[in-house]
Amino acid sequence: MNRITIIGGGNIGLSLAKGLVKSGYCDAQSICITRRNLASLEEEKAMGFQVSDQNKLAIAKADFVVLAILPQQIKKVMEEIYPVLKPNQTIISVASGVTCMDMKEVLGTDKVVIRAMPNTAIAIGQSMTCIATDEAPQDKLDEVSRIFESVGSVVVINEDLMTSATALCACGIAFFLRSIRAASQGGVEIGFHAHDALKMAIQTAKGAADLLLQLQTHPESEIDKVTSPKGCTIAGLNEMEHNGFSSAFIKGIKLSAKKAGGLYND
Repeated sequence: MNRITIIGGGNIGLSLAKGLVKSGYCDAQSICITRRNLASLEEEKAMGFQVSDQNKLAIAKADFVVLAILPQQIKKVMEEIYPVLKPNQTIISVASGVTCMDMKEVLGTDKVVIRAMPNTAIAIGQSMTCIATDEAPQDKLDEVSRIFESVGSVVVINEDLMTSATALCACGIAFFLRSIRAASQGGVEIGFHAHDALKMAIQTAKGAADLLLQLQTHPESEIDKVTSPKGCTIAGLNEMEHNGFSSAFIKGIKLSAKKAGGLYND
């Protein structure tokens, strides 16, 4: 059974740890979570996870070291753990905009480095995680894919697309949440109570996503099924497009990708 150390007990790090145990990938004792304030990991300790405030000690026996920290913090942490890292350990980074080359400049070119970009749906085992590497062995890439498949879906992509993946999947979850919020507000305007409108918007969005996932169809083909000539659906869609709905969504994704690419050097 693989031993995993997760440096950074924030939302992504904790969700990954709990998801790995819930899915049966490994047991809690096989995972060590680090954080500067151990008091905030009391619940995880009680669940059987190992906890530590000493990164160098925590990675000593790890097969996989997950850097679940902000891009602005990662260089300091890499400089801290560099002296004790072993060539056979695999480093997984979830930090936006930090390339494999950036990491190897600090950790050494002999290290196996793989990047992963999950989103916050990892908390319920529904993350869309993109994975990339420069030259990691295929068996290591396959194992990292299995790690993240235990908490959602995985796509392996070229590394030059990782900042784009950040915008589309990690930032993107906020964009879809905002669209659900907007739909619920529209529901209130046309007469529903706020809690009913929100429930209706959430389930409708979930149904739309499941249609595409389960039927493997294109969004436009499903849209065609609910747009009749001179009907109310096409009228609403066209009004949204006249006001820049698709254009605004696309521009938001592009701007987020541009911002994500520069986080490491900010």
